[in-house]
Amino acid sequence: MSMSFMIASGDEHFREMVRENLTNIPNAKVVAEYLEVAANLYIRVLQDLERNPHAALIIDLSGDTEGSLKTLEKVKQAAPDLYVMASNYHADGETVIGALRSGANDFLMQPLKRTEFREAIGRLERAPRRAASGESKLGKVYTFVGTKGGVGTTALATNFASILAQRKQSTVLIDLDWTSNDVAMQLGATPQYTLMEVAENLNRMDQTLFEGFVTRDPLGFFLVGPPDSFEHRTVFTENMFREFATFLVEKYDSIVVDGGRSISDEVVLGASQVSAAVFLVTTQEFPSIRNAQRYIGYMMRMGFSADQIKVVVNRYQKKPSVNYASLEQIQQTLNQPVFYGIPDSPSMLAAVNRARPVVADRQAAPELDKVLRAFADKATGVKLAALKTA
Repeated sequence: MSMSFMIASGDEHFREMVRENLTNIPNAKVVAEYLEVAANLYIRVLQDLERNPHAALIIDLSGDTEGSLKTLEKVKQAAPDLYVMASNYHADGETVIGALRSGANDFLMQPLKRTEFREAIGRLERAPRRAASGESKLGKVYTFVGTKGGVGTTALATNFASILAQRKQSTVLIDLDWTSNDVAMQLGATPQYTLMEVAENLNRMDQTLFEGFVTRDPLGFFLVGPPDSFEHRTVFTENMFREFATFLVEKYDSIVVDGGRSISDEVVLGASQVSAAVFLVTTQEFPSIRNAQRYIGYMMRMGFSADQIKVVVNRYQKKPSVNYASLEQIQQTLNQPVFYGIPDSPSMLAAVNRARPVVADRQAAPELDKVLRAFADKATGVKLAALKTA
């Protein structure tokens, strides 16, 4: 029987030792790696459990033992059936009991020893287990990242959020592109409050306060983005976003993020890491594809799984000219399947100029509207869920 593992540790050496020990275990594989034991680890674990319901978690408690135990406790509250192997350099009674009380099923002493690791795997194999369901009441985060400027990232993000809101999902759209700040413009909105106010009020944030100072689109979703002035960029940090995202997924069904084109920005990267899917938006232009290749390589090195990265080809042409790459060429270059192609249409630019999403008026561009809704279906698993319940 195959065994799947998720590894959570800020120590590359620890993760490497786990991987090395697993190579000696038949049919064992690592399905996810988390480069830090953060407070919102449970969000990412739940997302990966949806794809790998039988996976076990190996968590390193040595960095910040007290904080890591709280993180472990929250993970087990979110996924009670998840089998967890905790590890630390100390194996005194207080450390081991603390790990077990926080929800660990087993404990491993560091540095890892091959015989002890194999014995722990044996206990895992013998333990009565149920699939740890990733289906939870937490909302999902969807992040859109463009491989360069002008590929239509914001337009896709705004239409995606609009469709979810039209389907009566409580939705929040966040603009993290501090340079362009185009989301409000494409929605015809003039927000009075921004991410600066979010940052200033995180310690007392609740749903009433949040909805009181963010902008609500006529379609029903909430919008928040950066201020127009560039000098306030450093006010909103990655840690702030993580705390903000933890609040949002507990209160709203869907959180859609426009990450612009700066995947290496710490806040955009943080948003991507807690996302159920990262839509990497490219076109059939060669510079855009080259950047997509670089982005995917970077994301894989940062611990993303191939399943988490969804390549979306915007302005897709089925029969491109010699100046554009074909679908097959894109997939071959990226070594990644294309998740969806959004056809080239003047209706998209017309909607941007009108400052309203294409899907706000289904009759204005019915063909494009149909494609965008089909994309949302596939991205959110609507049709798959319908098939399972049929």
